[in-house]
Amino acid sequence: MMKLYFGPGACSFVPHTLLESTGSPYEPVLVKLHKQENLGPEFLAINPRGQVPVLVDDGEVIMQIVAIVTWLDAKFPQSHFLPRELLARTRVLETLAWMNNTAHPLFTHVFMPYKFADTEEARSEIKRFAKAHFAPVLAELEAMAQRAAQEGRPFLGGDHFGPLDPYALTLLRWGGFAGYDPTQAKALWAHVQKLVALPYVARALERERIQLNVYKAS
Repeated sequence: MMKLYFGPGACSFVPHTLLESTGSPYEPVLVKLHKQENLGPEFLAINPRGQVPVLVDDGEVIMQIVAIVTWLDAKFPQSHFLPRELLARTRVLETLAWMNNTAHPLFTHVFMPYKFADTEEARSEIKRFAKAHFAPVLAELEAMAQRAAQEGRPFLGGDHFGPLDPYALTLLRWGGFAGYDPTQAKALWAHVQKLVALPYVARALERERIQLNVYKAS
């Protein structure tokens, strides 16, 4: 049986929802990031980088979102997590990589500035700068949702639920921590409401005890 190590509210929500959507048995393993369980010896023995998500399948340890998504797409071809047509598949992977290597790290500078500076003054400046530059990320996600709605696509990547959907949900939610009201991204917020109505997304949300809108007006 596959095993998924996830942290509540983290980007591991992406493979968490994908696995739930397959209906196949797997073992979800909660890693309490706020208690730094990801830095403990037990988890580091699985992933020395101390990061979630981690997928373990038949003894193989797979790390990093893009690799895990690619693995799950090959393992569950009937789910169509990635489009079959080459260009469409490339575009989804292109967007997924941007979410993971650009949008995600930018938010890390907001939420964990201590990883990038050792003085409070420098951390404060890093956080301020990253918050300001998170707005274009949300704008790009909003544009994606608008295009999908205009073109009649039920999901951001096409006709099937895929990794772009839960990652967009995650990034929009994180925007609340950065001071952005998610309901102002009207197309994306509407798309997220459709996602959370899906039983498999709802199950992952419940397991992770995720609050969708964490924005608090100043």
